[in-house]
Amino acid sequence: MVLAGGGSRRLGGAPKGLEVVGEGRIIDRVASALRPVTRELLVAANDPYASRWLPGVAVVADTHRGAGGLAGVEAALSRGQDALVVAWDMPFVTGQLLQLIIDTAQSHDADVALPASDSPYGFEPFCAFYAARVRERLGTFLDAGGGPARDFLRRLARVHVIPVAEVERVGDGRRLFFSVNTPNDLERARAMAKAAE
Repeated sequence: MVLAGGGSRRLGGAPKGLEVVGEGRIIDRVASALRPVTRELLVAANDPYASRWLPGVAVVADTHRGAGGLAGVEAALSRGQDALVVAWDMPFVTGQLLQLIIDTAQSHDADVALPASDSPYGFEPFCAFYAARVRERLGTFLDAGGGPARDFLRRLARVHVIPVAEVERVGDGRRLFFSVNTPNDLERARAMAKAAE
């Protein structure tokens, strides 16, 4: 599931996933990483034009508008299936990374499986697996006002954080989890993509 949210205020309001990095838009890069490891693509977005972004891909809107990325996760889980979630501002995620997340979730029977990173929270809640069974608890959390993903994760019994050493077997976390939030980030992403060509 492509999590296409956020107001993109720091990018002047432009939908950040539609920015071009390397040979394609960020959303296309994310979709390309997801396709080999998932049976169905889904976009979680509230934008009225979202159905045009990836033609033929279903779009689900948030029930809890304005509640951040977790509202998009809830929207994906509303279909009654597990969800592999990737934020649409992460141009360098790979199929290998996503397969690692899926395999980890299955082997640990996890409510949520997510990779460790050098982010301020120490992990990546929007590059993660969420089991369908957490939907009700997530809805309750959002009904009560929501909050940061880390606060929701504390409420779950089986959260598995994939250690940095395991993540590094499939790539450099600083690249894998690089997100485009500002014009400077976008320029850096383009330079990183060009250097990898």
